[in-house]
Amino acid sequence: MYYSAGTYESFARPEKPEGADRKSAYIIGTGLAGLSAAFYLVRDGQVKGERIHLLEKIDLAGGSCDGRRDITKGFYMRGGREMDNHFECMWDLFRDVPSIENPGLSVLDEYYRLNKHDPNYSLCRATVNCGQDAHTDKKFELDKASAMALSTLFITPEKDLEGKKISEILPDSFWDTNFWLYWQTMFAFQRWSSALEMKRYLCRYCHHIDGLPDFTALRFTKYNQYESMILPLVKYLESHGVKIEFGVDVRNVVIKEDHGRRVANRIDYVRDGHMESIDLMEDDLVFITNGSCTDTSCYGDQNTAPDLSNVVPGQGEAWDLWRNIAAQATCGEYGNPDAFCSDPEATNWMSATVETSDEEIIQKIISVCKRDPREGKVTTGGIVTVKDSTRNWYLSWTINRQPQFKAQDKNTVLVWLYALSTNKPGNYVKKGMRYCTGEEICEEWLYHIGVPTDKIKEYATKRCNTTTCYMPYVNAFFQPRHESDRPKVVPDGAVNFAFLGQFAETPRDTIFTTEYSIRTGMEAVYTLMNVDRGVPEVWGSKYDVRELLRACYYAVDKKTVDELPLTIVERILVKKLLKKVRGTDIEILLKNSGLI
Repeated sequence: MYYSAGTYESFARPEKPEGADRKSAYIIGTGLAGLSAAFYLVRDGQVKGERIHLLEKIDLAGGSCDGRRDITKGFYMRGGREMDNHFECMWDLFRDVPSIENPGLSVLDEYYRLNKHDPNYSLCRATVNCGQDAHTDKKFELDKASAMALSTLFITPEKDLEGKKISEILPDSFWDTNFWLYWQTMFAFQRWSSALEMKRYLCRYCHHIDGLPDFTALRFTKYNQYESMILPLVKYLESHGVKIEFGVDVRNVVIKEDHGRRVANRIDYVRDGHMESIDLMEDDLVFITNGSCTDTSCYGDQNTAPDLSNVVPGQGEAWDLWRNIAAQATCGEYGNPDAFCSDPEATNWMSATVETSDEEIIQKIISVCKRDPREGKVTTGGIVTVKDSTRNWYLSWTINRQPQFKAQDKNTVLVWLYALSTNKPGNYVKKGMRYCTGEEICEEWLYHIGVPTDKIKEYATKRCNTTTCYMPYVNAFFQPRHESDRPKVVPDGAVNFAFLGQFAETPRDTIFTTEYSIRTGMEAVYTLMNVDRGVPEVWGSKYDVRELLRACYYAVDKKTVDELPLTIVERILVKKLLKKVRGTDIEILLKNSGLI
């Protein structure tokens, strides 16, 4: 497997790999990574669909990319997905997956046209004082110490950041900046999150820094992630004969090592309460989704708080499977799940979905986001963060294009909210979010959008329906780590198996994205099948001097060099530098960026 850039290989169709007709594949997990592996086996590996088996414990594909309606409780959306125009592997896949709604178009065509005609942007990024605009005004407000620390983090080698927290790298003044407010709530970082992962994000998305404050950098699907992404992909696979076997709870993959060659030779699983096995040969490929950010999700509804009694640090079906596999390694080649799942207090957050058709509530929404959600277009344009809840729940909320579900009543609006702190009392509801019913969580949100306090109880009880989900491991992949804690997509010496998803390691890309899941699926198939076509490299904005200069300009709130708070010595040095580059392409680049 190798990486490529440009359009030459992205448009090419590879030859049929040698031995493709002999191959069978067993894919553990039907999240986006597992489904992507199946797609690349079919399209580029040219393996017959009937020889590809997706093994899934529950009765629905999609993994963490879910979205469903419980007819007795309401709509559930555990989370949402923000997409980027440089998700190269994702668009390579979806250009060949047919749209369900629009015959003759691909999912990419559909998505591209939607976001061209209805581009994403926010008109209110944060609120204070019960729904008033916090006027962050697209400013980052980075002080000099914070700006220098971010610059240093950007160029620090990953090896020097292993095991370190953000709080060990950035100064105390950083936590009060708008940059951190935007960053933390958009990506769900915490002060104790991995400095290594934050560096990757800085490098990966430096070309989008100007779109961070108002979300112009983002694109969204028409419906929820399940109906817009997972369902079309599943239908594509089924049309090629791929089988999804539900009710299969994989407990272990037995791997044997002989003189450096590692071969998976058995899959152990439980079905209908009985332990069974699949014996494997070297031509049988195994793709393992190791770990899950939504493992042990705990659900609540309008009148019930989530039951947290089953949350035990380090335990969960996905973690147990990974731990059984990791125990077989001689030198830690299969990663270390305990680095991610041992502390749910550090890795949890909680979300809720509010359904309402009440005109008075919708008018409150409109007063905040300046758009009517019933028009079917971009509404909030991304999350609205409640700035005065940062020391409480740290609540944010969003309304994507409505309807979010095809089964949704056209008169209703679905609001998704999430909080980064689940054990602190709210501003209005004086207890931790994790202990609240849906009704109580709705009360907190209604308070923050400006509903009069004497009406909050009635509105939350009679005019809204709220479902909830507490996820103990949703931020697990942001835990400080070492490179060896995540196994390589294809470990050294692996003959017929690979790892997939957010806890497999591929260089330069960022976890907690659809692109990462799809990339690991593509890399796994291309490596094991020896597909003669390049995997698109991660977009190289961090190597593009134009993007770097532009990022500097926006990071300092669009100030020129002359306007920066420099010392006398620094000003003298800058003046000498500008004199040296006068009349060169460097001067043109500096002018184009806005810095001079």
